[in-house]
Amino acid sequence: MAIVCFIPFLMMLVNATRSNEAILSGFTLVPGSSLVENYTTMMEYVNIWSGFKNSLIISVLTTLLSGYFSALTAYGFAFYTFKGKNFLFVFMLVMMMVPGQLGLIGFYELSKNLGILDSFIPLIVPAIASPFVVFFLRQYIQTTLHPSLIEAARIDGASEFKIFHTVAIPIMMPAVATMSIFTFIGSWNNYIMPLVILFSPEKYTLPVLMGFLKGSQVAQNLGSMYLGIAISVVPIMIAFLFLSKYIVNSISAGSIKE
Repeated sequence: MAIVCFIPFLMMLVNATRSNEAILSGFTLVPGSSLVENYTTMMEYVNIWSGFKNSLIISVLTTLLSGYFSALTAYGFAFYTFKGKNFLFVFMLVMMMVPGQLGLIGFYELSKNLGILDSFIPLIVPAIASPFVVFFLRQYIQTTLHPSLIEAARIDGASEFKIFHTVAIPIMMPAVATMSIFTFIGSWNNYIMPLVILFSPEKYTLPVLMGFLKGSQVAQNLGSMYLGIAISVVPIMIAFLFLSKYIVNSISAGSIKE
């Protein structure tokens, strides 16, 4: 199964080094010698590294902020009692069922009135509030963090934020890392929102540039297309390699014995 899943990536990498004629002639595992030519052709139409930088800035900030504030919100829902708690949690679950595209026009008008169009702010700040991430982290922390750990920290004189940072966050890290992978991939592959919000070509993200690349004359050069796709996939693979170890770890296992 691993080999079957790896074949499309291998085809993409090999075809990125082959000429258009070689790709049309059939598939081979032997890399070609047209990598530089494909790269030159691609760069004549789009500055893919500018889009790479923009996507990286947006995705990294979204992932970090979403992970932290979602963990903070989930911790509050799990271990604090306040008025309207159940209503807010149910409302958050309902928001999970509403497609984001339904509010696209309203979001555009709101961004226009706030004067934040053609900037990264509308692409980063709203993504911090992720109902699914909050729901997932709340369910996770309720099963892994025992209230006695929190009470022990309070008896030792720790503040609420210190308890969150020193007790809750380390235990939640496997779940936060898992959600961070999906958050990063979702932000990196986001196409429709940057297409609507951004107007300046130097601020375009990588998916938007890839869309323009597909509609330009460079689309006739399949090698250049494969090369652009390969460049866009690399950060996702790197993010998974660095964060995947947290998925299989449970650093809170055995911390509490009934």
